[in-house]
Amino acid sequence: MLVFDHFAVAAATLAEGVAAVEAALGLPMAGGGAHPLMGTHNRLMGMGDLYLEVIAIDPAAPPPGRPRWFDLDRFSGPPRITNWVAACEDIGAELAASPAGAGVETPVARGDFRWRMGIPADGRLPFDGAFPALIRWDGPHPAPLLPDTGLRLHRLEIAHPETPALRAALAGRFGDPRVTLTEGPHKAMRAEFDTPHGRRSLE
Repeated sequence: MLVFDHFAVAAATLAEGVAAVEAALGLPMAGGGAHPLMGTHNRLMGMGDLYLEVIAIDPAAPPPGRPRWFDLDRFSGPPRITNWVAACEDIGAELAASPAGAGVETPVARGDFRWRMGIPADGRLPFDGAFPALIRWDGPHPAPLLPDTGLRLHRLEIAHPETPALRAALAGRFGDPRVTLTEGPHKAMRAEFDTPHGRRSLE
């Protein structure tokens, strides 16, 4: 079974992404750091059992010698939600049950955090990134360690022109009611939140 873990807001620069998220939600980001394996860095915001991350290419890091995750090498434009991540216990079995291109189980570290993740060879997850990246935590999870600002996810809506096939790929494996799959002309993600300032949204 897959469990909703977090989602990613990609940005051309980390500062731009953090500014956009903080302005939209009216809350501060915290934590984060560098991913040496991928040449990226991030900042986080807790949502109770979940968190969101802003992620960008780290200009201070050497090129990783491989495509970066979340298709960041091809990212352009304003900050936006590009990917979501689902946790599992047996990542090998879940990757084997996933569509082609879901990735190869890869050990990753950031500071004291350790995890294994399905990372595609070309950096592009199935269904244009509408299929979740799969993760298996090998230690503490970031969410309970982040400041609780009162932010909670109300809904993450994922649109894609091949939604029936995406639903079929997740059938019997994932069922969090906060994630809704809808048909649309192109892949798009939109999140709604309950905040101390009322309902807010991000795209």
